[in-house]
Amino acid sequence: MVADNALPERIQYRYTFRFADGAEKQFEVNLNAATLELVPAAQAPKPDWTKLAYHQCERCPLADTVAHCPIAVNLSSLVESFKDSLSFEGTTVTVQTHQRTYTKQTTLQQGLSSIIGIYMVTSGCPVMDRLRPNVRFHLPFASGEETIYRAVSMYLTAQYFRMRRGEMPDWTLEHLAEVYKGVWLVNKGITQRLADASSKDANVNAVIVLSMFGSNLDDYLEDSLKEIEPLFSDHTKPVQP
Repeated sequence: MVADNALPERIQYRYTFRFADGAEKQFEVNLNAATLELVPAAQAPKPDWTKLAYHQCERCPLADTVAHCPIAVNLSSLVESFKDSLSFEGTTVTVQTHQRTYTKQTTLQQGLSSIIGIYMVTSGCPVMDRLRPNVRFHLPFASGEETIYRAVSMYLTAQYFRMRRGEMPDWTLEHLAEVYKGVWLVNKGITQRLADASSKDANVNAVIVLSMFGSNLDDYLEDSLKEIEPLFSDHTKPVQP
């Protein structure tokens, strides 16, 4: 970990999974602090299911000259560790960051979903890269309400920077669903890969948890925003002269 008074060159998330039988598995995710790109710990294995053409995602923008799916390669070691695990196995997950530590007793699929989400947006997939700003403010075990708030906040912040550059901003969230449609297609493709790479369902269902948000965003977005609108009452009042 980096000293509090120093600017880190890397952002680190350390995930520890502890199980009822005393077993423990630990994973460190290191990101370049400037680009939020994953810094691989070592040469990752590249089994057949990581090849780009293997259940390649619909609308994949990568060229045929790319041999392996970057997300699949970076997930390969994690997937191997849990390929024989069941989704609803209980575990205590601890996530250590430079600023704070999170701990939760939860299911394995929920814990895996949290760490897999980091890998997916930091591995160099052009579709998932659009969610990369959120990983800088990663919130493990986020609720549905927290997820929608973070998604909308990230998107509107991006529109502010577009406006600052003289580009047309999308303040009405018209194209937000398009972003998450692409994300949903990637999650679908990765799910198919992991189904072949695993004998049990923990890895697969962890990605399905991530997919649920993007698959019905159009319906979910409006209802969710209505629920939190009262929280902003002081901001929506007419400004007094």
